[in-house]
Amino acid sequence: QAQLEESGGGSAQAGGSLRLSCAASGSAFRSMAWFRQAAGKEREGVACVDSLDRPLYVDSVKGRFTISRDRAKNTLSLQMNSLKPEDTAQYYCAANPDGIFCYMIPSYYSKWGQGTQVTVSS
Repeated sequence: QAQLEESGGGSAQAGGSLRLSCAASGSAFRSMAWFRQAAGKEREGVACVDSLDRPLYVDSVKGRFTISRDRAKNTLSLQMNSLKPEDTAQYYCAANPDGIFCYMIPSYYSKWGQGTQVTVSS
């Protein structure tokens, strides 16, 4: 059974960096994404890669976050630099086994990890 497992969350000061990883097992996924959900807010897309590993970012993280995929290891990463307090959220890895394109829409993804917390202090 396909599973996703995130790691790498934690605490950082504003301006600092964190790197999230998502290990996929049991299946290969054509498109993958990172979402986040802050307390009291809806889940929002942060970044995604399509079947050709082309990235897409939400405007608020452009130039600060980098999404990448290692197909040999079946992992997805999110390098987060210049962190801001508003980046504080639970971060989730998501995957679509058949999707050619990627979208920042939660319902597009059928597989989800359990999430990892990122807390940025000012």
